[in-house]
Amino acid sequence: MSLRKRTVTGLLWTLGQQVGVQGVNFVVQIVLARILLPEDFGLIAMLYVFIAIGNSLVDGGMTSSLIRTENPDNRDYSTVFYMNIVVSIVIYCVIFIGSPLIASFYSQSELSSILRIYSLVVVIQSFNAVQTSKLTKEMNFKLQMIMQIPSVLVAGVVGIVLAKAGFGVWSLVYMQLVNALLFTVQHWLFANWRPGLVFDKEKLKLHFSFGYKLTLSGLLSTVYSNIYKIIIGKYYPPAQLGFFHQANTLSMFPVNNLSKALFKVTFPVFSSIQHNEDKLRNAYLKTGRYVFWVICPVMIFLIFFAKPIFLILLTEKWVSAVPYFQILAAAAIFYPHSLYSLNILAAKGRSDLHLKIELYKKLLSIATLVILMFKYGIWGIVIASALSMLIHFVINAYTCGVEISYSFAKQIFSFVPALSLSCSLCISLLLIFGDKIQLVGLISVGFIYFLLYILMSLLTKMFDLKEVKALITQ
Repeated sequence: MSLRKRTVTGLLWTLGQQVGVQGVNFVVQIVLARILLPEDFGLIAMLYVFIAIGNSLVDGGMTSSLIRTENPDNRDYSTVFYMNIVVSIVIYCVIFIGSPLIASFYSQSELSSILRIYSLVVVIQSFNAVQTSKLTKEMNFKLQMIMQIPSVLVAGVVGIVLAKAGFGVWSLVYMQLVNALLFTVQHWLFANWRPGLVFDKEKLKLHFSFGYKLTLSGLLSTVYSNIYKIIIGKYYPPAQLGFFHQANTLSMFPVNNLSKALFKVTFPVFSSIQHNEDKLRNAYLKTGRYVFWVICPVMIFLIFFAKPIFLILLTEKWVSAVPYFQILAAAAIFYPHSLYSLNILAAKGRSDLHLKIELYKKLLSIATLVILMFKYGIWGIVIASALSMLIHFVINAYTCGVEISYSFAKQIFSFVPALSLSCSLCISLLLIFGDKIQLVGLISVGFIYFLLYILMSLLTKMFDLKEVKALITQ
């Protein structure tokens, strides 16, 4: 199978996984949002950063090293596996002991017991990290999809049943635990890999030397991406954090699907052609153009018709999250491109540059947050969060462009046609129909919008069917 066909096949299976998983998650979140209160989502959002930090430290960037390593053997996989388990237990103990301090920081006493149970996810997930990286290296995204969708579905049902039974925030905690446990069990049943009784210090040194820089970058990203929630949780009521969290979750829902699929698929692909700059640049160029063509109209439609969407799906109790959503969604349009750009650096072994630009991005973003937060309060925090995504996009795309001789200006120029067409169509439809429409009207407007977008894209040759066909079949 050619590289292009492997790429497209892998992307389709990964998209199937992401769309299936996130589709279930979306429905579950909508149902839970209609049952639970914004305060419940706010409480759980306060703890995300600690779970994310734990997962970053457990991995240590070594699973990325496994994917990049040519012909890794069982000594590589087993060494990383055992190291992950040991670190996960240490991290859990630290979180368990420190949970009262975290609860005191937020002035929410119930957070201590919640975090001690919720953080078990870190230990559970350490048992499948190596299997997942092995499947990713082999581009076996089909099996990953088959395993993850049932896990999310069963966990979602558990969460909804518990929420209906009055478990409140605990329904969200147990839902995550069930999901992690089922996904891990399936890896051991179907992934066809078992660790050997071997631990190689040289292999550990090899993978750690590459991975620790990615880990530091990941930690910076994790802490920074959650700093908005930390500040809101500290200085504002849980309900306010619930509004921000829901707005952020929904704004990232469409782009996360595509971004995670792209990130998983493009890393092994870029790695396989890392020494051929022309092929690497061409793969990056075409991926970016068609990804933006897909994601741009979706996000623009959601921005312009956010209010009726929130009223129909989440009810009026969530309407305060609408302006937050619109601001965050505007920046999220560029997130897929921003994220998968980093795979160029990883594929070329530039983990040093990866860490360097992460420092620049975070310092600049934190400065923006401090200035806007003190001047505009909660609105400043929301705007700073959106600007952070744009800062990351600019620096990631520019740095990647330098590595493969593809200028940032050319990358931006390739986005203009889809962006201008999407905005002009939405403005026209909004002027005709307004934003006070019900479900049937919203579906009708959406159908007209996407139909016009596709037809005009074909007429203007923004989307070339022959090129896409060639990309898939070659």
